[in-house]
Amino acid sequence: MPAISRVIDKAGVIGAIVGSFSCAMCFPAAASLGAVIGLGFLSQWEGMFVHWLIPIFASVALLATLAGWFSHRQWRRTLIGAIGPIMALVGVFGLTHHALPMGVARGIFYAGLVVMAVASIWDMINPANRRCATDSCEIPAARN
Repeated sequence: MPAISRVIDKAGVIGAIVGSFSCAMCFPAAASLGAVIGLGFLSQWEGMFVHWLIPIFASVALLATLAGWFSHRQWRRTLIGAIGPIMALVGVFGLTHHALPMGVARGIFYAGLVVMAVASIWDMINPANRRCATDSCEIPAARN
């Protein structure tokens, strides 16, 4: 994956996680963690974070993951990288539009954040390598 895609992906993940630190009413566990590390002042912008910034950052992470597909062509890596942002978006929209019970929406959102963080760490430890298409790969010579 190009360096810019990797940076954008990490920015989306960090933005979604930090955004959840501001929402004490929606995500109390994340907000209490945010308060512990000194980000309690973000609570004054809770509405903006929940309605705008968290979905934007999760969408950025999702788009960066999908753009990475064109570089490495590894569908498993792309699928794992896309599940987290999709779960975070479902959780946020389920919560803000009252489409899901609050506990279910929170659970989906927290699980999405965890999957996003794990996939991001995995990508830093084991970066994707380009995989060639089957019709353009050279076949090694047969050994005798």
